[in-house]
Amino acid sequence: MGPERAICGIDEAGRGPIAGPVYAAAVVLDAGRPIEGLADSKRLSAPRREALALLIRERALAWAVAAATVEEIDRINILQASMLAMRRAVDALGMIPGAAWVDGNRCPALPCAVRAIIGGDRLHPVISAASILAKTARDAEMQRLHLLFPAYRLDRHKGYPTAEHLALLQRHGPAAIHRRSFGPVKRRLAARS
Repeated sequence: MGPERAICGIDEAGRGPIAGPVYAAAVVLDAGRPIEGLADSKRLSAPRREALALLIRERALAWAVAAATVEEIDRINILQASMLAMRRAVDALGMIPGAAWVDGNRCPALPCAVRAIIGGDRLHPVISAASILAKTARDAEMQRLHLLFPAYRLDRHKGYPTAEHLALLQRHGPAAIHRRSFGPVKRRLAARS
């Protein structure tokens, strides 16, 4: 199958957190260079995800990772920001795939046929590959942001609203990395005023 007929897998990482950007990845696998062990990124250990991400970047016909910022999330909402990150990832592929398969029940507007597949990251290796790239890229960004905002322990919870993160948000108040449109952050801001 030539690149122009290839299927691109798309997935996002970071819709649920109350801090940090949302990431998306687009991947076109090479049937001639298979990758064993592709699975939903949430079902893999962090070291396994990292090892697979390296193989995906080495062996895929095309891949790209993109993000939407906290400001964009607050301005257009998390769903639209996720769609924006997905479009950016596909735009960065350097090719227009024959079709795109997206994990979930919503499709971004793309320059090719697009299909939403609920549980696609468990069902189709091409979506699993995108899941892995999006998750590892976002985790790396949250590690970087932890160095800038160590009081929030982003290295431990990656911005998700864990009990620890909510307690630290309560103690320190929101930082620039927090999504002001999300309930826990919005409530903490309201309590300050």
